Order: sequence, then C-alpha cells, then structure tokens
Amino acid sequence: MTFWAIIPVKPLRLGKSRLAGSISDIERIDLNKKLLVHTITTLTGISEIEQVLVISRDSDAISIARELGAKTVQENGSPQLNSALTRATIFAQLHSIKGVLILPADLPLITNGDICSFINKASDPPVVVIAPDRRGEGTNALLISPAGIIDYDFGPNSFKRHCERAISAGARLEVINIPSLAFDLDIPEDLTLFQELDQTK
Repeated sequence: MTFWAIIPVKPLRLGKSRLAGSISDIERIDLNKKLLVHTITTLTGISEIEQVLVISRDSDAISIARELGAKTVQENGSPQLNSALTRATIFAQLHSIKGVLILPADLPLITNGDICSFINKASDPPVVVIAPDRRGEGTNALLISPAGIIDYDFGPNSFKRHCERAISAGARLEVINIPSLAFDLDIPEDLTLFQELDQTK
C-alpha cells in the first residue's frame, strides 16, 4: 500500500491575500498557480505517493490539477478547511492506502528528496508525522497512517494541537524539521526572502 497526498487549495484569486500589498492581484494569482503546479509535479514524481488529490472550490485550480494528472474534489460554497480535508480523506480511504499526506500549496522550496525523507518517518504505524512552520506554530505538512486516526485541526497554532491529538490517539509522533517544509509563503517578509533565495540559484 502507498500514500495519497491531499492538497487543499483556496480560490486562486483569494490565496496569499496577505501578500496583496507587496504584489499586484495578477502577480498574486500567477504566483498561486505556479505554487500549485510546483506542488503537484513534485508529489507526482514520488513513488511512495500513489495519487495526488486536490480539493478546491476554484474551477481554475481544479483544471490545473486535472491537466497534471491529479484527482480532484470540487467543493461548493465556502467550506471549512478541516471538514474539507476530512471529506477528501474519506474519499481516499475508499482505496487501499497506507495513509494520507496533507500538504498545502504554498511551500515553494519543497523537493522530491525532502518529501521522501518526510514519508520515510511513517514506518511502523500508527504514526503521525508533522513538519511545523518556521515559527513553530503552524502545520506545514501532516502525514497520518493509518488515515483517520486523528481529526484535522488546522488554523492558528495548529502544530501544538496536532501533536496533542497524535499523543491522545496513541500514535507515534514524529516531528520533522526540514527547511523546505518549514518555509511557506505567508507574509511579505516570506516573499522577500523567497525572492532573495531564488536569485541566488
């Protein structure tokens, strides 16, 4: 059995709204598209990931995902993130999967190798593998094996809550600090740092 990766995607015109003062709306939409493409293509190149599943209410994001070979679940209205992820997980569980990897589409530095290192920590389930953000507050990657052993609790300071849920469920907790997984584009300072890193390549 292998893993499914689930990518929740906000409407492309709304994503990264806190960057609105730093770049134009067109640039922000283009950035969101590039981030989504990068995330999907990175995940589809990993043998341990059988399927990538994008869940969104944005038809453009859904079209991009399908063009790249991902499965999709199109939401209606304004779904809450945690309940949307729960629905996507239930869909994934209809297949023979070892677990699910929840990964947002705003990690511009992720590589196949780093994701593989993250997944490799999921041996000997039940296990919950978590990568916090650079501030140690948010959850930037979450792998749950078997799927469904903890409820999702994304939102401010979710890292601590996910750790607590894993311990309460009796799962082995693995906290992984990988720079590419810790770096998300959230605020203008993040964008500036990313642009500086991109120029040094």
